Amino acid sequence: MLQTLVATSGLLREVVKTSDEIALMRNSGRLLASVFEMLDGLDLAGMSTMQINDLVERYITVDLAARPASKGQYGFEFVLNCSINEVVCHGVPDPETIVRDGDLINLDITLEKDGFIADSSKTYVVGNASGAAKRLVRIARDAMWAGIRQVRPGAHLGDIGSAIEKYAKKNGCSVVREYCGHGIGREMHEEPQVLNFGRRGRGMRLREGMTFTIEPMVNLGSRQIFTRDDGWTVVTRDGKLSAQFEHTVAVTADGVEVLTLRHDELAPA
Repeated sequence: MLQTLVATSGLLREVVKTSDEIALMRNSGRLLASVFEMLDGLDLAGMSTMQINDLVERYITVDLAARPASKGQYGFEFVLNCSINEVVCHGVPDPETIVRDGDLINLDITLEKDGFIADSSKTYVVGNASGAAKRLVRIARDAMWAGIRQVRPGAHLGDIGSAIEKYAKKNGCSVVREYCGHGIGREMHEEPQVLNFGRRGRGMRLREGMTFTIEPMVNLGSRQIFTRDDGWTVVTRDGKLSAQFEHTVAVTADGVEVLTLRHDELAPA
């Protein structure tokens, strides 16, 4: 029988997975990685965000025989968030929003298989984007990996956030503070919260078997944001570009395993 060990530390609930549970999460992560690999082969320019949503839904439900975990969560009607240019996160698919040459678009997708959820996102550079846009995407991606490289038993959550923010600031960008990574497993959002800023040596100590997401949102300008009237879409206050990357990770006996790692990526050294 699969069991989950729950320990209380202050106000946080730490969920440590068994090896059997992580094996199931690893499979969910592998399937989710294949969704992005399918998207990698598409020319997104000219597609509506609803077309992308529907394509991903069919792929997850029909090709992978899995469930898009975002659909119905908190009343959200779609299987992904699609955040274009100045949209930081939670962009809502619709048939009128067309992806254009030169856009940045973040696709944030979740997948549940056999009771366990994986969560990942990637920012795509569409066609002939500006040099500044391409640079921002590289910084956001590398900031995520800077955070992932901090993960090991005995490290602190603050080590992750500190590494992310330090990398972004060193490269002239800002990190959104209002949204963060999170524990994940049977539920999409579990404890702990994984902030994208912090101080080394502070926060919960990491334990083998913990599973969570690391997902920095990096802005080209100010970190200030606001939510549009639809109640979902979060945008930069100054209208400048934002980019995000996300992986689901597990703390291993000697480091970290990226459960949503794609074939075009290398595991952290």
